[in-house]
Amino acid sequence: MMRTDADIQQAVLRELKWDTRVDETDVGVEVDSGVVTLTGTVDGWGKRLAAQEAAHRVIGVLDVANDIQVKVPGTAGRTDTEIARAVRQALEWDIFVPESRIRSTVSGGQVTLEGEVEFWSQRDDAEKAVRNLLGVRHVANLITIKPPQVLPSDVRKSIRDALERHADREAERIDLSVQDGRVSLSGVVHSWTEREAVVGAARGTPGVRSIDDHLRIRPVAA
Repeated sequence: MMRTDADIQQAVLRELKWDTRVDETDVGVEVDSGVVTLTGTVDGWGKRLAAQEAAHRVIGVLDVANDIQVKVPGTAGRTDTEIARAVRQALEWDIFVPESRIRSTVSGGQVTLEGEVEFWSQRDDAEKAVRNLLGVRHVANLITIKPPQVLPSDVRKSIRDALERHADREAERIDLSVQDGRVSLSGVVHSWTEREAVVGAARGTPGVRSIDDHLRIRPVAA
């Protein structure tokens, strides 16, 4: 039996309460046909993303519209110069980030990351390194991927192997194509977690420069 919108709403609220990164009293939740809309105000970009991730973990949630606003209290505010210094230090201290290849711009608490790296995971790690810093209101990740030259057939095989290791039963339902490092994923998964496993398998494969995610979430009927 499919979950009703009211059931999903209560489940999302419980998930927000369970997640220690989020104060559930700061977040409003509305659900319409499995689409969750998050509203409210938090004091950091990381908390905004944490609420979004919590909603996606709930079974029955198809999509999430994140309308949560980020407002940093004046007493805890930092200047753009202070944030820029903190961003540089965070990138330097993260062993998975090639910090010399990345530059940042900070304006009004909004951090823009640019540069060129070899792997998709390095792009993600750079964003993760800075998104929880005090004073950050938004992160725009414009880092591009320039992977080592590999054959499309090698990329395809690597992704298939990763799907078998990470996604298990999802692998047979997924169609993928590879062209010049651009991976297109399509097919059906049963939850956001399964979708993340599939996309993560592609994202972690050397030679992938971008991903077109056309996966559809279709919850399993109880």
